[in-house]
Amino acid sequence: MSEKIAVLGAGSWGSILANLLDENGNQVSLWSYNPDQVKELNEKHTNTHYIKDFTYSETLIAYSDLKQALTGATTVLFVVPTKAVRSVASDAKAVLADLGTKPQLIHASKGIEQGTYKRVSEILAEEIPADLRQSITVLSGPSHAEDVAKRDITLVTAASADAEAAKHTQKLFMNRYFRVYTNSDVIGVEIAAALKNIIALGTGALNGLGYGDNAKAALMTRGLAEISRLGASFGANPQTFTGLAGVGDIIVTGTSQNSRNYRAGDELGKGQTLDKVVDTMGMVIEGVATTKAAYELSKQRGVEMPITEAIYQVLYEGKDIRKAISDLMMREGRSEF
Repeated sequence: MSEKIAVLGAGSWGSILANLLDENGNQVSLWSYNPDQVKELNEKHTNTHYIKDFTYSETLIAYSDLKQALTGATTVLFVVPTKAVRSVASDAKAVLADLGTKPQLIHASKGIEQGTYKRVSEILAEEIPADLRQSITVLSGPSHAEDVAKRDITLVTAASADAEAAKHTQKLFMNRYFRVYTNSDVIGVEIAAALKNIIALGTGALNGLGYGDNAKAALMTRGLAEISRLGASFGANPQTFTGLAGVGDIIVTGTSQNSRNYRAGDELGKGQTLDKVVDTMGMVIEGVATTKAAYELSKQRGVEMPITEAIYQVLYEGKDIRKAISDLMMREGRSEF
């Protein structure tokens, strides 16, 4: 199966997914707002700010013009930071209306919109009406771009309310090193994808403070429990949180230096200020904004999320990390389940 696919967003994940789709025999156009990045991708076939020492396919074409990227595309993959999804989708809407096309939409962004608390699929559905698109699928799971670039074995899930759309996504991405499962629980997959970044900030901070594997395992396990509680309040399937989008993504994001959220937490644990960490990271740290959204959502919905609350207090209220950890540990004893 070969298609014309437009990938919107040329960061580490977007560019590597575009290269994978190209490798799978599709005609892929990769859009970036940055003309210098487009020039580098087309002339040198590199994307050094995001992925070092990797050479992209020569048949992968990058564009800074959105209409050029979208022309002829039967599938559009959004891989932009959550804060940019609405504006990029709005621009895409105008182009799709002009082109008169109705592509399948997929997204691989992980976050919750500030203020509205919307999931990415909800933003896409609001900005691009049904007469300009087909179904929306979310692609998520334990997947570092750096490992996929090395063709390391990677398993993810494709979730959609439309079973055929999920299968379509599965077929587009599957190959000998990238395996895709289908799922119908869009809510659970998107909540797990977004909120695991909060936990990665926490495990990174524990590492920076010098804590060991016991502490990190505890934080990931109890963090998953509170993510599951929030997801359940929206009607998510509890099984989703024990799958690739849940426990799988928490493990890979909460234990690896390839995770920018983990690295950011590590720097915070070593005493760096949040502003300094954000300035020096060079890429979006989704977990910082997601912490605020998740904390506010938990209060709004009456869901107990003590780890998220503690990380929120550290990030937004200046609470000392060690004091936050002590307060978590000294809470009243209770049953695990």
